[in-house]
Amino acid sequence: MPPPKATAVSLEFGSNRVFACALDWPGWCRSGRDEADALDALAAYAARFAPVARAAGLRFAPRAADRLEVVERLAGSATTDFGAPGAILGTDGEPMSAAESRRTVALVGAAWDALDRAVAAAPPRLRKGPRGGGRDRDAIARHVLEAEGAYARKLGAGGRAPKVTDRSAVRDWRAGLSGALGDRTASGPSGPWPPRCTARRIAWHALDHAWEIEDRSDEASA
Repeated sequence: MPPPKATAVSLEFGSNRVFACALDWPGWCRSGRDEADALDALAAYAARFAPVARAAGLRFAPRAADRLEVVERLAGSATTDFGAPGAILGTDGEPMSAAESRRTVALVGAAWDALDRAVAAAPPRLRKGPRGGGRDRDAIARHVLEAEGAYARKLGAGGRAPKVTDRSAVRDWRAGLSGALGDRTASGPSGPWPPRCTARRIAWHALDHAWEIEDRSDEASA
């Protein structure tokens, strides 16, 4: 059997946290205490990310995590240490092909769908952390949408995110943001974040909280 195709990965180094992100798979991004820990976490979440890729209409190789090839290492920032990937990669400044644009938008849409399903299936109250912390279901959904409003401004898409309870407005908002993310120019509409960078952040954030909701729902009902 031929060896699996290498999965290109970027590493973002903060002072106490490292993020490993698969360059071709917006949303497949995990963190760890160091490089090895981050890569292990990324590999461990391959099976969890696979249904998202399939929902986007893409083939996700069963052995995608077998060969993780680090192609770019970047210095992080306070954002990295706070717990979010924030670095702009060297390849983010390149225009997208039409195929990559469609693929990127599809993956972000699949990440949103995964979050919506997790919210719909979860109880209103989720298990709290060991110190009593952690948002409940509706607060998480609201937080994600509000954060996307900030991401859209970074992209230069403008506008404010709607209320999370107005599902029709949320659908319209996402459609508009998808159009901006699909911009094939290097810079996107007018902001400092290129479309690739913004898509990676949006998909990661949606999936990170979708998986959090799933995990804390299971533990709350146990």
